[in-house]
Amino acid sequence: MPLLICLAQGNEPPVQRRAGTDRERTTARRGASPMNGAMPGLSRRAAIIVSGGSALGAAMSLAGCATRPTVDPAFLRQSVAYETKEAAGAIVVDPANHFLYHVQKGGEAIRYGVGVGGEGFGWSGVATVHDKREWPDWYPTKEILQRKPEIRSALVNLHGGLGMPGGPENPLGARALYLWQGSKDTLYRIHGTNEPWTIGQSVSAGCIRMINDDIVDLYESTPVGTKVVVLPSGVG
Repeated sequence: MPLLICLAQGNEPPVQRRAGTDRERTTARRGASPMNGAMPGLSRRAAIIVSGGSALGAAMSLAGCATRPTVDPAFLRQSVAYETKEAAGAIVVDPANHFLYHVQKGGEAIRYGVGVGGEGFGWSGVATVHDKREWPDWYPTKEILQRKPEIRSALVNLHGGLGMPGGPENPLGARALYLWQGSKDTLYRIHGTNEPWTIGQSVSAGCIRMINDDIVDLYESTPVGTKVVVLPSGVG
C-alpha cells in the first residue's frame, strides 16, 4: 500500500500564547509529533502520514496538500491549564470555541483544535467511547445521502452495508472514536479528516473532526469506556 507524507507550509507557533477561552491558560505545547523521531528534520506540523488507498488517491491527496491552506496555529495541539470537574482521562468538547480537551492530572489538559457540526447539526451530551477503529470505513446515514446524493458513486458494498472503505480519501480520516450512550449508538464520532483546513470551523454533519496527527495522538491515549462530554454550542 502507498505511503504519503504531506508537507505543510508555515512556521511553528510560539511555545507560549494566550488561551482561546477564559477557562484555560496555555502553559506549553505538547511534545513533538511521533514523526520527529523517525524524521528529525520535520516538525510536528510538517508531517501527516496517510497510508492505504490507491496510488491515484495518494497523488490527489498530495496535490491537495500543496494547494490547501494550513491549520490556523491557534488550533494546534497544546498543553494548557484547564479548570474542570471531570476526572483525568475524560474528554471535554467545546464546540463554541472549536476545542477538544483531554483532561490530565494537576489541573491541565491537552487541547486540540476541532471542526464541529454546522448550524442544525450540533449535538451535546455525555457519552462514552464504545469502540475505536483505525482507518475506519464510513457508512453515511440516510440523511447525509439525501443532502448529498452525489457521494453515492463513491460507495461500495462493505460488510456493514453501503459505505466507503477506510483510507486517505475517507472523510473519517486515520482514526475514529465511536460515541454511545448506554446501549445506544449516538451516531456521532470523534474522527480524523481528509480536509484539515476545516479545523476551527463549523462545517461537519455533527461529528467532531480533528487533523489526522491529532486523532492518532488522542486515539493512542484513550481507552474504550472513556467519558466524553460535549458542551452545548452556546457554552464557552
